[in-house]
Amino acid sequence: MRDLLAALGASTLSVLARLGLAALFSCAVLARVAGSLRRTRLLVREIHFAGVRSLAIIVVSGLFVGMVLAVQGYEVLQRFGSADALGSLVALSLVRELGPVVAALLFAGRAGSAVTAEIGLMRATEQLAAMDMMAVDPVSRVVAPRFLAAVVSLPLLAVIFSSAGVIGAYLVGVELIGIDAGAFWSQMRASVDFRLDVLNGLFKAVVFGVAVGLISVFEGYHAAPTAEGVSSATTRTVVISSLSVLTLDFILTVLMFRGLN
Repeated sequence: MRDLLAALGASTLSVLARLGLAALFSCAVLARVAGSLRRTRLLVREIHFAGVRSLAIIVVSGLFVGMVLAVQGYEVLQRFGSADALGSLVALSLVRELGPVVAALLFAGRAGSAVTAEIGLMRATEQLAAMDMMAVDPVSRVVAPRFLAAVVSLPLLAVIFSSAGVIGAYLVGVELIGIDAGAFWSQMRASVDFRLDVLNGLFKAVVFGVAVGLISVFEGYHAAPTAEGVSSATTRTVVISSLSVLTLDFILTVLMFRGLN
């Protein structure tokens, strides 16, 4: 029993110590974000790496998610004689929830893991230590631009995901099933509110971008300088980022709906 309590206490202290380290590191990164804005060429390169190179998986995934929503939604709506509301169903599902959440999960798996592996390899090959020796702040030069690129890229990717989903739903609902195109678009336009739906979805995407960006750079910067350490850090990035996105989505959804009532 004593050994069990000792192990539990050691694990708890280890988790608390890592959370404290993550909080201090996050403050250091946020304090250097303003300086990263002056590194325009570096920031554009990181946005290209994190955002543009994620476009393919975002567009294809959004297209097929929209198609699936159209098929499933039509099967349900036609039972109540409301098949013309398919556009509203798909648009609200994508803009409010699926767009930001699925885009964030895909972003964490593609760009977040790549950022962690890149910074972790720089740690393993002592490039970060060399920057310290040359009086170059690695957090300002390496970490902050990658974090800022995640914050900028993810909301744009969420918008693209939702747009691709709407196009996929149109192809299935209008072109394949035969729903009236005018009803599809007019119902969508009438039901989607820019402030309550679109802006709330964008706000979620920004919060997810901050969370995924901080987790990715933290795990990479503090990865053990070995191949196994970098591999473990990459795995932790994907797992922790995914759980954080889902948890934050629930919290933000509750707060947003409570604000509407």
